Amino acid sequence: MKVKLAQVLVMLLLVSGVSIAEEPQIPSISAIASAAEAVVIEKIDAPANARISVEAQSLESRGNIPRCEGPVSARLATDRPISRNNTVRISCISPDLDYPWQMFLSVRADVLFPVVVAKRPLGNGDLLDSESIEVRYVDRTLLRGQQFVQPEPLYGSRVKRRIPQDAPIFADNLCFVCKGDAVAIYAKSAGFEIKTQGEALADGNEGDRIRIRNINSNRTLEATVIGVGEVEVKM
Repeated sequence: MKVKLAQVLVMLLLVSGVSIAEEPQIPSISAIASAAEAVVIEKIDAPANARISVEAQSLESRGNIPRCEGPVSARLATDRPISRNNTVRISCISPDLDYPWQMFLSVRADVLFPVVVAKRPLGNGDLLDSESIEVRYVDRTLLRGQQFVQPEPLYGSRVKRRIPQDAPIFADNLCFVCKGDAVAIYAKSAGFEIKTQGEALADGNEGDRIRIRNINSNRTLEATVIGVGEVEVKM
């Protein structure tokens, strides 16, 4: 029985461990997009609780993609940190060209964080509760200043500035303790705790130092805001 020459060559290559080179192919649109998105995802610096959405621009209008020897190469066009819009350089060695082929592709990256937002328009003096705020994922480009990730600690705090519906709640828009509010004053030491009543002489959020007046002694003290309507003084 005669064995064809091609079969003999294949058998020799397999025995010798030499691999057969893949034929150059035109890369698919999905392969190019995936390669571009992968390099952006790799460089994104975001905490574990963030949601990341990365999408390459449509390639449907791009034509004349040549055959490539192996997978395409993708790298960021600049070394700057990842932003909402990023440029990725796609390239490959092509037997159809006398020079390396390349194209530039825009890749959008959205990083969203869980923050407390307004469920409805809120006005000056409104008190926050479960009907007025909730947690949603918001694009990081919309976040400025101190925001909050849990709604419960905000219940009972008062709005100082108008907050549009769906807008993030920022510390500057609230007061856990507002000037003129009645506050619970806690004085703590290692062995005991004293609670008395007072009046806030300034606005403050959790962690802020404000002046208060002890109603019983009429003394003015400095205290730290520890919660809605609550302050603590040092013993």
